[in-house]
Amino acid sequence: MDTQGYDLVVIGGGPAGAAGAWRATLYGKRVALVEKKQNLGGAGINTGTIPSKTLRETALALTGWRSRELFGVDLSLRREATVDEFFRHEERVKTNERDRWNERLCAAGVEIVHGCAALKDAHTVVVTDGPDRDQVLAGDHLLIATGSAPVRSPDIPFHDDRICDSNQILELKKLPKRLAVIGAGVIGAEYASTFAALDAEVFLIDGRPELLPFLDREVAQALRTAMETAGVQIRLQERVLETDVSKPENVSIRLSSGTVLEVDTVLVAAGRVSNTAELKLENAGLAVGPRNLIAVNQHYQTTVPHIYAVGDVVGPPALASTAREQARVAIAHAFGDRYEEELSSILPNGIYTIPEVSMVGESEETLTKKGVAFVVGRAGYNENPRGEIIGDNIGFLKLLFAREDKRLLGVHVIGEHATEIVHIGLLAMMADAGADLLHRTCFNYPTLGDLYKMATRRALFATMNGSGGVKK
Repeated sequence: MDTQGYDLVVIGGGPAGAAGAWRATLYGKRVALVEKKQNLGGAGINTGTIPSKTLRETALALTGWRSRELFGVDLSLRREATVDEFFRHEERVKTNERDRWNERLCAAGVEIVHGCAALKDAHTVVVTDGPDRDQVLAGDHLLIATGSAPVRSPDIPFHDDRICDSNQILELKKLPKRLAVIGAGVIGAEYASTFAALDAEVFLIDGRPELLPFLDREVAQALRTAMETAGVQIRLQERVLETDVSKPENVSIRLSSGTVLEVDTVLVAAGRVSNTAELKLENAGLAVGPRNLIAVNQHYQTTVPHIYAVGDVVGPPALASTAREQARVAIAHAFGDRYEEELSSILPNGIYTIPEVSMVGESEETLTKKGVAFVVGRAGYNENPRGEIIGDNIGFLKLLFAREDKRLLGVHVIGEHATEIVHIGLLAMMADAGADLLHRTCFNYPTLGDLYKMATRRALFATMNGSGGVKK
């Protein structure tokens, strides 16, 4: 087999790999991208980020969820949605996003190779088992961005088509009436919310004592209350001891408390594992850690300096947004762009539950643990005319300022458009700004952005009056 030479060979065509390949072409580099699947996009576009968020919006639209609160009437289709209706928009959105990335990469001159990649040595990638198999690619630099896959416990009978992981949930033949979600992480909580909006009876099961414990505790509690009000039955500090698929009518799940749940569908969302098992990393002198993760430094270099790794293969936060930024940093460092080679220390997190949640920076708990004195400012959607217009009665914005100089240290939002609203605070934090900037900023009226002024004024008032918003 002839060997083709490149400045960069990227393994994995998800958000991180595609972004890295495209970025390298901006430096005039010759790039090959190897993708195992026939379609680009990885989990971000095909099975995770884009599909789950699209399905959330579809559920809200098909069921008239927002109109129930806003107008006090049911404006849904007044019939059961079919599984085809549920997935139609999701398929269209992810197809369009795949096509956009494919066109962008091809226009930039990236050579896309389909097949399974494995390392022959530290510079050579062999492609097999695919439409473009039996190719050998040599790269001055390599970028590993193969993503992750759902963890599948051998104790759970995945051979039964009523039990699925977070990839297989997109292949449902009918919508569940009674759904058990095992794992109350971000993926589990998002799907639990979506199917509850479709009027399924949903059980969300997790062994931990708190829902999404990385969130600010006040926000996490508000989310739990909202989800339970919407019908999600949250069972924390519970372990699944047995999953019985012997009955044709239902799957029986026995919990550690002794409770037995009878459901028609089970979604297992119990974490993800890095997709590195087939890469033969040892041939390049690389080893992996727990969950097959690859260790990297701040530039996303592995222990072999010309090999970089980004995205889910390097571990948390394992988000499409951060993975693309990691790829930018890695490629900049690989090709000597010292201006671009640092990743921001301030990264947002968005959770597409119902209601949405987003955060950036510190929480009350992390500031208290660090001994940082701070002041809190809150503003509810129901105190804002735009919030009233859209009918969100539970959302709120919570800002955390340093008590001494009023720098913005943390932003927490729950409610409609939370993942958009958080960006205002994110930019303020990137500029090392705080209460003075937000207080002086003129926001359109009526908008949810105006919540920042209300929350900031309350924080300043609390400081002046020594009220309960100030925390030592």
